[in-house]
Amino acid sequence: MTTAYGRVPPGPDKKYDGTQELLDWMGDQFTRFGDIYKASIYGTNIYVIRDPVFAERVLRDNWRNYIKGQAIKRVAMLLGNGLMVSEGDLWKTQRRLIQPAFHRDAITSLLETVASANVRLLETWTRAADRNENVNVTVDISHLVLKTTLVAIFGDDYGDVEEHFHVLSEDAVRSLEFASKFRTLGQLVLKVANRRREQNVTSADFLGMLMAARDRDTGEGMPDRQLVNETMTLIVAGHETTASTLNWVWYLLSQHPEAEAKLSCELENPGSTALSEFGELSKFTYVRQIIDETLRLYPAGWLMTRRALADDQLGEYFVPAGTEIFISPYYIQRNPSLWEEPDRFNPDRFAQGYSADRHPLATLPFSAGPRNCIGEFFARLEMQVHLITLAKGLRLHYQNAKPPELDIGVNLRSRHNFIMTPQIKAGYQPGLTENQQSRIKHQSDVR
Repeated sequence: MTTAYGRVPPGPDKKYDGTQELLDWMGDQFTRFGDIYKASIYGTNIYVIRDPVFAERVLRDNWRNYIKGQAIKRVAMLLGNGLMVSEGDLWKTQRRLIQPAFHRDAITSLLETVASANVRLLETWTRAADRNENVNVTVDISHLVLKTTLVAIFGDDYGDVEEHFHVLSEDAVRSLEFASKFRTLGQLVLKVANRRREQNVTSADFLGMLMAARDRDTGEGMPDRQLVNETMTLIVAGHETTASTLNWVWYLLSQHPEAEAKLSCELENPGSTALSEFGELSKFTYVRQIIDETLRLYPAGWLMTRRALADDQLGEYFVPAGTEIFISPYYIQRNPSLWEEPDRFNPDRFAQGYSADRHPLATLPFSAGPRNCIGEFFARLEMQVHLITLAKGLRLHYQNAKPPELDIGVNLRSRHNFIMTPQIKAGYQPGLTENQQSRIKHQSDVR
């Protein structure tokens, strides 16, 4: 259809009525209408896109014209007006204040904390393997990531807050009741901050850096309400994306023994050592490929919404001011025009030089442009350290023949927990140092 202002994307005549899961319904419309269509969803006219060129226009090239869309209201109920929700000058100020906490040096200083937590989980799963017991991968990883997130944020005050935030890993439902319960935990953040002020305590953890941050124009610090909002945002964002991705990593490896074997081969390489320095992560290229492919297939942030402030164009299509835009990383990253066998798990897609002509936004699991996820570097570090540490000693078997179901909420998660059986890899002896492990492996190879 063409109006006086330009073409309007094609789309379904019927409104989305909620009888079908939104993710599946959106996929059906992409099959019918292509990479952009107009639909009525939740009473609003929306352009839904899976073209990375259109996504780049909204998220990068003309990002100032697009504010967060309707879906952000659910996030605001949980997190308040933090970095994920705020707009305009407030967002700009907060991004500038928070950014130093996520500089490379600040994140790499957490390597030992992340590695230690994963070693403890390795010991737990190894004991289960010895006893031929199953492990709840979903719950264990959720607890692991929550702990490292809280330690990174609260440092020495972790013990005072950790039990209160277990609700994130123990309560899978993200309802209004959950949001209300979670928001009350903001008082804990304020309690810790006030105690530090009274005792004149400075800390290098995330909370300490947020408390010390000063606006470069006014010299003012962050108001308490905003300090709480940003801390709560860091807790949720730092936990859910990483935990969900690692959960899917283990499921996918259990279903693809050829990828698991290739991973084992990389981890058994004599050149791979203990993770005492950040630079050593670069040795594990296949680890990164597995993570990238998992993020492609199961991006936690499966849907981003924006609203146009002024008229715009997406290719040949006219975008009137006020139009809601749904950008689906899930479908961009499974778009058959961008990816060969898009639903197949194939980490080699991300091997160096595999597809040099791939559009830069063919994957965008952490969004893109100025409003991309500020914690991406930390999340990737956590995921790499986890997989390197656990997969060196163990493989996990998933016996359930039924395909997993998706839980489509603010984040994309598995509807049911993954219960798996850990198996100790040949040549791995729990409790030995890396050098001892390497000597045993070398001797067995010689024999």
